[in-house]
Amino acid sequence: MLQDNLNELIERKVTVMDELQSLREKIDNEGAKAVVDKLVSLKKSLKELEREENEVESVSNSALDAEVRELEDQIENGYDSQSLSDKLNRMLSKSEEKIDLAKKELAARLRAVLAVQRKIDDVPCQSEFVQYDHRLLELNAQIQGKLRQTRKYYATYNALLEIKEMMLKEASLLNSISSQFQDAFTSTDGRMQLINSMEGIMKGSQQKLKKVEQGLQEEQKVCDALKARHVAATAEQRRCYSLLKAFQEECAKNELLQKSSI
Repeated sequence: MLQDNLNELIERKVTVMDELQSLREKIDNEGAKAVVDKLVSLKKSLKELEREENEVESVSNSALDAEVRELEDQIENGYDSQSLSDKLNRMLSKSEEKIDLAKKELAARLRAVLAVQRKIDDVPCQSEFVQYDHRLLELNAQIQGKLRQTRKYYATYNALLEIKEMMLKEASLLNSISSQFQDAFTSTDGRMQLINSMEGIMKGSQQKLKKVEQGLQEEQKVCDALKARHVAATAEQRRCYSLLKAFQEECAKNELLQKSSI
């Protein structure tokens, strides 16, 4: 019966070792929540296993004490020394084998537990994640500020460039009218030339107006696209906040788990 309990305990230890190995793989491949939940379950299993191991050890000690008392009685009653010696040797041999096996299992389990503990220690704590989050928000705010400032500078430059072009055209128009005005009152050809010149200026203005309207329509399309992106970004931001909150809760659970394991 005692040997059966020990064998069952050994099998359960092997199962726990397999789960520890699976946990290490999940730490490398999966998210923190599943790993932490699995680690909590595994920790409970280890505690239960330690309790059962202590019970089996107590039963084993009682059995050994009974065997020792039996041997003492046999010695006192003049039991055959050769048979007694053989029995003692067999008992010692079995005990040494059990001790060696237990040491190997204990060493393997300790290595597995230490490996998992190192994995847990490598996970940043909640305060570090909060610092990372604050720093990322600060950097994002700085980048957005620089981007808005750069766009403002480009818009101002383009506006000044258009004003310059319009002023040059206005000066050219005034010079043309001034040079043709006197001829328009002295001859018919001069008047026709002035009229043709004014019609060309009007056509150029209409083309410029059409170009400006097209640019306005394109800017409106860009504005609508940016509004749609803003709505999508706002929804994504809400989702990220919810994920961050859930992640912080898992980090808090992880810290509690680390404190309880110390």
